[in-house]
Amino acid sequence: MAVLRMRKRHRLRQKEIHDLSARISSALGTETFGEGNTVDMAETPDFHVLFVDGASLGLVSDGEPFLTVRGLLRYGATKRFVTVDMGAVPFVANGADVMGPGVVDADRGVAEGDFVWVRDERNLQPLAVGRALVSANDMLARPKGKVVSSVHFVGDRLWAIDEEAQE
Repeated sequence: MAVLRMRKRHRLRQKEIHDLSARISSALGTETFGEGNTVDMAETPDFHVLFVDGASLGLVSDGEPFLTVRGLLRYGATKRFVTVDMGAVPFVANGADVMGPGVVDADRGVAEGDFVWVRDERNLQPLAVGRALVSANDMLARPKGKVVSSVHFVGDRLWAIDEEAQE
């Protein structure tokens, strides 16, 4: 697997940390990192990565912050989820976009273009983070075609950053 190229890593100020944390907490309905944490930001070709106390727990794309899969595992979330059936899990966990027929539930507050996190129906554990291509109501109608475009998933280059750091 190719290494995720990062550049311009820098430490964030307390005001920036508070702003990012508040926006993520509001979007996901959970408390996240705060002023007591050390937060760095680094650029990648696709998005910015937020390192909280050395772990890649957040990302910022098009100015919108969100948690990574590791961040979701650490902090949990109650909003902006899309639940897929167990038949879709191997595909989503390997980076595939979410298709309409595989969706069994979704947070009714999801709008087109929102960051969402994808979970399996049995364990309700996060598998991926992506952008909603349609609203939650449209997803639940189980249309044909893509409903969530995958941005980050378990086992991708962003996930591997923390695996390498543990070795």
